Amino acid sequence: MSHAALLTLAMLLDAALGEPRWLWSRLPHPAVLLGRLIGWADEQFNTGPARRARGIAAIATLTLAMLLLGKIIAAFGWLPEVLLAAILLAQRSLVDHVRAVANGLRLSLGEGRRAVSMIVSRDTEAMDADAVSRSAIESAAENLSDGVIAPAFWFLIAGLPGLFVYKAINTADSMIGYRTPRHQDFGWAAARFDDLLNWIPARLTALLIAATHHGLSAWAAIRADARLHRSPNAGWPESAMARALNVAISGPRAYDGKMRDFPFVNATGRRGLGPDDIDAACTALWRTWAAALALTALLALI
Repeated sequence: MSHAALLTLAMLLDAALGEPRWLWSRLPHPAVLLGRLIGWADEQFNTGPARRARGIAAIATLTLAMLLLGKIIAAFGWLPEVLLAAILLAQRSLVDHVRAVANGLRLSLGEGRRAVSMIVSRDTEAMDADAVSRSAIESAAENLSDGVIAPAFWFLIAGLPGLFVYKAINTADSMIGYRTPRHQDFGWAAARFDDLLNWIPARLTALLIAATHHGLSAWAAIRADARLHRSPNAGWPESAMARALNVAISGPRAYDGKMRDFPFVNATGRRGLGPDDIDAACTALWRTWAAALALTALLALI
């Protein structure tokens, strides 16, 4: 079977089942295993001089290991490929986590803050309902790219080895790819490689969001906002999602008690947001996913 056919099955399986709690309460999720491996490498090798060189070597070794592991598993046939691809895609779980924020906000601001703290790294204790909603929508857009479109893209390009490499590097970036005293050198390779692997998928995600909502008439504005973002990639899906919903997202937020004055994405959009806007973002996630599925199925037929 072609990569496109396998991916079509995996996307449908992920959408139907998500991440069954009964399974992952008994077995470690592959992403958890990756996290443990990267954490171990951080403890063992992020010491002494030449930390950037050590980080480059660690990421190169991780990449080669994932390529080899993917090839070995793929040799056992299409079924393990489909199952692992479905496990490593995150559409259903993404929608569930984002919708939980809307449901929490409908109960109380405190429940909304608790739910959004599960999907963002910023400080949530002092957020009002608008900030909670913006954060959930922003996370939905960024994670649609990182958790769905990018892994699907690399599976299409290189099968299970490509998917394994992407997930490993993306996990490494989320753990060590920060400009902190400990990780600015050791995590440099992880951050740069993650930027490279997400360059096309981030723009493809923005294209899919725009095309399934108001068309491409706002593409110039999406591109302009994306270039203002601190990340070379995250601004693309965020800007497209903001315009699909006609809302302003991103903007000022606090990390570790320190307020950061980031610009708004789609600054002229609505800023008074609530649970209904988060629900609209979930609908946009499914609409974009459906377009990606249709394109993948078409590739499989071709």
